[in-house]
Amino acid sequence: MEPIVLKFPSNQQFTDDELFDFCAANDWFKIERNKQGQLIIMSPSGGNTGRIHFKIYKFLVHWSEGKEDLGYLVDSSVGFRLPDNSVLAPDAAFVFKARWDNLTEAERDKFPPLCPDFVIEVRSQSDNIKQLKEKMNDWMANGCRLGWLIDPIAKKAWIYSTQGIVKSFENFEAQLDGLDVLPELNFNLKLLV
Repeated sequence: MEPIVLKFPSNQQFTDDELFDFCAANDWFKIERNKQGQLIIMSPSGGNTGRIHFKIYKFLVHWSEGKEDLGYLVDSSVGFRLPDNSVLAPDAAFVFKARWDNLTEAERDKFPPLCPDFVIEVRSQSDNIKQLKEKMNDWMANGCRLGWLIDPIAKKAWIYSTQGIVKSFENFEAQLDGLDVLPELNFNLKLLV
């Protein structure tokens, strides 16, 4: 299913609290707000995408063991309120501990008002790769330092940094890395085949 885009007049936008309540009341959908204030409503992922997400989460949990002082992992259910006023939810994210701990408990309970340090986006059958690349650019423009875009359909992947795409891979024979942001982070794409 192609995402549904809901447009609102500029004087009738949801507040962050209203958007949070709207998302909670419609939790069977993944809902994001783009920088133009439009709501993007996406259908749930299919089974293959869910299986890939699980493999990535399993890898991230294993990688993070013993690194509790470094930061926190979050899953795709977390929407982040970014500096451009968008609310985006990556498929997985990591936030350095000092930045997360600097938030109030109320900020952590809703849409954390910060951009993750590292995000992962995985293309599903209903995703448009061009739109996902634009989303990755939005992550980077809002302060994300490292991003992985994984396309299991075309078996391609890209590593993003603050300079944009810094590495691209034309097959799943490659290994994604954490650059200088998370230098010990290395993910073999063969695990997704």
